[in-house]
Amino acid sequence: MLTQKQKTMLTVLIDHFDQHDVPPSFEELCRILDLKSKSGIHRLLTGLEERGYIRRLPNRARAIEVLKNPDGSSISGAERPQPEPVQPEETASVPLLGKIAAGTPISAISDPSRYLDLPPSMMGMGEYYALEIEGDSMIEAGIMDGDTVLIERCETAPNGTIVVALVDGEEATLKKLRKKGESIALEAANPDYETRIFGPDRVEIQGKLAGLIRLY
Repeated sequence: MLTQKQKTMLTVLIDHFDQHDVPPSFEELCRILDLKSKSGIHRLLTGLEERGYIRRLPNRARAIEVLKNPDGSSISGAERPQPEPVQPEETASVPLLGKIAAGTPISAISDPSRYLDLPPSMMGMGEYYALEIEGDSMIEAGIMDGDTVLIERCETAPNGTIVVALVDGEEATLKKLRKKGESIALEAANPDYETRIFGPDRVEIQGKLAGLIRLY
């Protein structure tokens, strides 16, 4: 037998399904039922589930299936509201252009070695590529040896931006950009490495840091 609050909750679920074809969120339930805490919603849903009136699917947002009406009668399969289907997140392919030094510069960026499928939410409207980090010169910026960085292509960047810099047309490195007058400094985020200073004709900016991918 249901309490009055449980009956009200069940009626709200059924009405919401009828109008929207999906169950309400916890925020919507708090507002509809005039409850201030999501824990109260959780207790009501748990009570309904224990009594066999609803079924919740684990690890799914809004995954509630109503099995019975408030009077205890079963809802047939044709009438039963179904949980909201989980849509696979779209991905975008980003070229992985090999390794880049976060330390002593290594060989210049090359053709793609393979592609990474990343969520579009990591990117804006620009053009992107990925690089594997080799070295420890950027550890104080949270960039570790073996990480993969997502880079947005650009030719200029403001002071303090972490950029991919091509030095003398053949050495690529990931460093913090500092510009003063005609000089360009590539600054490490590790006190064990010296800041390198170049003339403007020796450094070409090839992108700026947009994201970090780390596997454990």
